[in-house]
Amino acid sequence: MAGRVFFSVTMSLDGFMAPDDVPLADVFSPAGRTDPRVQRWMAKWMELQAWIFPQRFFRENLKLGDGGEEGPDNDIARATYARTGASIMGKRMFDGGALAWPEEAPFHTPVFVLTHEKRAAWERPGNTVFHFVNDGIEAALDQARAAAGERDVRIAGGAETIVQFVNAGLVDECSIALAPVLFGSGIRLFEGVNADRVAIVPVGAVPTPRATHLTYAFRAR
Repeated sequence: MAGRVFFSVTMSLDGFMAPDDVPLADVFSPAGRTDPRVQRWMAKWMELQAWIFPQRFFRENLKLGDGGEEGPDNDIARATYARTGASIMGKRMFDGGALAWPEEAPFHTPVFVLTHEKRAAWERPGNTVFHFVNDGIEAALDQARAAAGERDVRIAGGAETIVQFVNAGLVDECSIALAPVLFGSGIRLFEGVNADRVAIVPVGAVPTPRATHLTYAFRAR
């Protein structure tokens, strides 16, 4: 039996999943550390993701050392990883991640990157293999399903990629960690969603001191 297709992201209280657009090459460059735009971007990103950084699973997965918090936040992070048999992401997310991920990228599964270029698969230590798909989201999903087997396929991001899959009716559910922060501007999670065709059904909510974890199922309107 094929698994489900889902996305799992952190979102600010006012609906943004990333700060204002700043070239990721600047964010991860030595010169960027003194750029006020980059400093502001990084401060907002760290505030948005603050719930996950202390978690034991996060520290284990990125090999940051022993210790870390345990509890509902950690359980949710671990369960998201455990259910994922393959991931799909956009080229921009891949380009930024390639600058930021450690040599052993934190997926440990096949990852399918949406792109317009032809490129051989890129294998990383720890069983992460990036495959580059240049013939559309449905082809990427077919390949991801085959790779995932009975486990689920995660649409990793970014926001534009997530909305493409949602609008195509290809997403079964989502989990949103609602962070207690306000951005005011940035990259909205659901920018461009076709609300005339897509509806959501509440499935569950888990409040913690660090975030509120919301789960929704998608259905056609």
